[in-house]
Amino acid sequence: MREVPRMPKRRAPVAAVAAIILAALLSNGCKRESPAPHQVLEVGVVTLEPQPYVLTHELPGRAAAYRIAEVRPQVNGIIQKRLFIEGTEVRGGQQLYQIDASVYEAALKEAEASLASAKSLAERYAVLIKSRAVSQQAYEEARAAYLQAEAGLDKARIDLRYTRVLAPISGRIGRSAVTEGALVSNGQAQVMATIHQLDPIYVDVIQPARELLALRRDLASGRLERTGENAAKVRLMLEDGSEYVHEGRLEFSEVAVDESTGSVTLRAVFPNPDRELLPGMFVHARLFRGMKSEAILAPQQGVTRNTKGEAIAMVVNTENKVELRTLKAERAVGNRWLVNEGLLPGDRLITEGLQFIQPGVEVKAVPAGNVRQDSGTSTQPSG
Repeated sequence: MREVPRMPKRRAPVAAVAAIILAALLSNGCKRESPAPHQVLEVGVVTLEPQPYVLTHELPGRAAAYRIAEVRPQVNGIIQKRLFIEGTEVRGGQQLYQIDASVYEAALKEAEASLASAKSLAERYAVLIKSRAVSQQAYEEARAAYLQAEAGLDKARIDLRYTRVLAPISGRIGRSAVTEGALVSNGQAQVMATIHQLDPIYVDVIQPARELLALRRDLASGRLERTGENAAKVRLMLEDGSEYVHEGRLEFSEVAVDESTGSVTLRAVFPNPDRELLPGMFVHARLFRGMKSEAILAPQQGVTRNTKGEAIAMVVNTENKVELRTLKAERAVGNRWLVNEGLLPGDRLITEGLQFIQPGVEVKAVPAGNVRQDSGTSTQPSG
């Protein structure tokens, strides 16, 4: 039987080549998935420094006349003249009305005659009593009649003077409620006119009692300082948003809390030479509350809010890592926040690059405004 020749074995070389190719592919794949060298992000920071800050508080208020005088008649009679122009300034003691004085002039003459008669009788009895020509009782009655007549004359003079109705204070007088020919009487309920003294002028401010308590606690604990005359200074913002040019002073605070509103009334006095403030005008008063000698004012771009509404900020700690802080920000001061808790002097507050960082990440802190434009690119490996 003829023997068939065998083919040479070629699988071994093919398998070897395949193994080499697979190893090369695996090697290339591993090289692509290796992480890129670690890059440190740059963030812009502001180093916080304590500074003195005058703490003020803005409260609503209304202007009120410094003094108010209601002009009423002191005697009965007919108005003969009105001697002022409505809405103008009047001086204290200036005559405003003239009441018909004829009856009171006659009464004055009668009182003068009665006094002369009583005086003559009293003087004659004073001589006769020495010689006992009249009794002691008669003399005393004559003396009493003289004193009574003297009092009657004084009253007649006062009544006559009251026919000239005078301004009790200086100020701006309003409209007249009576005209010539009107009958007025002593003790009537209707006022003839009202005078308001407008320079100076009061501003009554309403402050919640809880804020007053907080202020006292801050002063007692030393968190706030009172400094001289500044403690009593008040500024005003008018209804149109403009600032009143003159500065006022706090006069007093009410001694009791209003039960219906839970607030305390504070009263300030302001110069008002141009009569710009009028009674009843609504204003906002800016009161000096105290001085923080080492206040922390943080830029607003470095402060955000979390889902709970709390103020938060990112700072670079001593290990150059990002640290999350929860703050107590009392109020906005221009483009900054006044921070009571959460930030300390020397803290490096992150204001630039916040969108690329998270707590615990290592960063490079540079002064805000000097961050490289490419520092915000991702440093995650491509895979």
